[in-house]
Formats: sequence, structure tokens, C-alpha cells
Amino acid sequence: MHDLSDIADWLKHHPVQQDARAQGGHMVSFSSHDYLALAGHPRLVAAAKDGLDRYGVRHGDGVASWQPGAEPEVYRALESRLGALARKSDAVLFVSGYMTNIGVLSSIVKAAALARLHGYRARKRHKYAYYSDEFNHVSIREGIQMSGALRYTYRHGDMGHLESLLKSGAEEGCTPIIASDGVFGMEGTIAPLPQLVALAERYGALLYVDDAHATGVLGAHGGGSTEHYDCHSPCIMQMGSLGKALGALGGYVAVEREAAAVIRMASAAYGYASPPPPERAAALLAALDLLEQEPERRQRLWDNQRYFIERMAPLGYAILSTSTPILPVLVGEAETCQRHAIALRKEGIHVDAVQFPAAPVGQARLRFVINAGHSRAQIDHAVRVMAQLAGRASRLAA
Repeated sequence: MHDLSDIADWLKHHPVQQDARAQGGHMVSFSSHDYLALAGHPRLVAAAKDGLDRYGVRHGDGVASWQPGAEPEVYRALESRLGALARKSDAVLFVSGYMTNIGVLSSIVKAAALARLHGYRARKRHKYAYYSDEFNHVSIREGIQMSGALRYTYRHGDMGHLESLLKSGAEEGCTPIIASDGVFGMEGTIAPLPQLVALAERYGALLYVDDAHATGVLGAHGGGSTEHYDCHSPCIMQMGSLGKALGALGGYVAVEREAAAVIRMASAAYGYASPPPPERAAALLAALDLLEQEPERRQRLWDNQRYFIERMAPLGYAILSTSTPILPVLVGEAETCQRHAIALRKEGIHVDAVQFPAAPVGQARLRFVINAGHSRAQIDHAVRVMAQLAGRASRLAA
């Protein structure tokens, strides 16, 4: 039996991930990243239907149809709006957030080599080094690995450790690129962006910020971690997801126009893959309109977040971070965490049980994600089940 068959047979008896779709019945998700409850909004649906009528279902097959001047105008309009949201002059669209990180991080260090094929002659050859937070999303880590550049990992949020690595890299003559999640998806913590910018400017580094969980959520207008801190710098490349708070599909990186031109030239994930379908791009323009026109959605999101925290406070659980709508409730042992997740599903509540390797051994957690569409009754029900589980755990301990 080859490995795939062997592994598939093993998975039948050792599922590594519970699938809410397999449970049947109505489930209230506390794991959805539809932070602003826009995915089913009538205006997004209407815009997508209009896009289908206008563009059809075929949206291109790579570089031949996905170049400036050849793509539907909806793409350029969307890139312009996304750049403006991040206070950048441009943005580059990719088919997903995952592919944005892969496509940009794997290619920007190779841009000069690719440009030489077209006659470019560099004034100076650069050796690059990436500096990555240990808790960064796997797509960041994979993009960095694919780049072939030197790479260093600094302890989560430890700016002293990062600076010591930057000093060592400077002594070796490396051009640094710092990469960090803006909001860390498993922890719910926000990166210390002002300190990261200060280090990037001090050591002449680019700073790549993955704002997948911050776009539309953080900041007075949903501009992400840069707006949250009111911290803007030419050194920042701000990535965002279009499949979370904005309710559709895709990813992008917001940069200045000159950097956007280099990414479009260098990234195979841009030039040889299709973008999000044009009807989704039309829906995303509607989502950006709603982001501006309905700030009460973001307010409702944060009201729900605070309400959940207040209701959970008397139960004795540790919530690992309360900075964002991602609220990881520490359970401890992986088996107990899985039992809690199953008990919640039996009550019609889906919550991801996060355990090693996504969380340290002994720190398994139920990763509650609050959104603007949750009702107080749904939150109350989830808290009641968590209270029952806490009581059961106390009786077992006694």
C-alpha cells in the first residue's frame, strides 16, 4: 500500500480536524472569519449577479488575460480602493490571501534576477534575509522558505530578540525584510507595529505585515493594524484578505505604485494564475462601500466581542487575548479541548479546537471568533454551555 492510501486509512480512525459540515443540522459558527457579516449581504449578492451578467463565468487563464489594460476595469478599480484603504498608491490582487503571501514573499528577493533577463543591470547586488515572528501564519513561513533567502525566526513579539538578529544580519551585509502577522490568528494578539516600524527604519528593512485578520476590523475605518496604531511608513507592505471581513474571495498587498510594478513583474503567483473572478471583485467594491457607509457593523462587532468577554469572566476560564475578535479560551489538554468542542457541537455551536502543532503542547484552546452577525441570544447560549463544561471539569477534579 502506498503512503497516500496508508495515511487515508489511518485518518478514518484518527481524524485530525473536526468538520462542521459533517455534523448535520443547524450550527451557529463561532469560528467564521466573516467578521462584519457581509458574506450574505444583499448588496454584495446583487453586485456579484450583475458581474456575472456583465463578465460571464470565465475570468481569464493567467498572464495573457491578467495584465494592466487587458483585465476587466473592475480589477483596477478594486486595486485602487484597496491601496487607498491602506494609504498606499496601489495594490496588487491575488486569488487568495494564502497565495498573496506565497507570491510576494517568494519573489521579491528574486526581482533583480528576473529583471536581468529583460536587460536590467543592478548597481549593486543584494543578499536578502527574512526575519519572521515564530507565530506567523504558515503561508508566510512557506513563502519565505520558497524564496531561498536567508531566514531567521524571532521569538513572538520579542523586539529585543528581533533587533539582535537584525544586528547580526547587518554585520553579514544582508538587506533585511521583516515579516509579521498584524493580528495573530491563533492568539488574537496584535503585533507591536510601531516598534516594528522603528526597527525597520533603523536597519533599512522592508516590513511585510499580514493584515488578513485586521483588514476591515482594526482602525477607525477598517484600515487594519496601520490605522489602529496610526502608524504609516513607506517601508510597510500591507497584505490583506478579501475572504474574511470583506466577505468574498481573494487577497492583496497594498504598496506604493513602484513596488506594485515590481511585484507584477516578479511574482509567478500573480502573472501565471487567475485573479478572483470579476463578479467577486464587483462584490468586493460593494463591500468597501458598506465598510464606509455602515460603520455600525464594526461597532456591533466590538460590542459583541466585549459582551462575550463580560459573560465569560465569572466562569474562571483564561482568555489568552482580548485585543481582537479572536478570543482563544485556554483549556489545556488536547483531549479535553476536543471533548469540549464535541459537546459544543452537540448543542449546535461550532468552535475550532486548536492544539499542537498550531498551539504549544498543554495549551490547547477553543478559538472563539466573534462577528457582527452574532445575536446576544447566540452568545448567551454559547456561554451557558461553557459554564456547564466548567462545572463538569470542576466535579471531575474534585
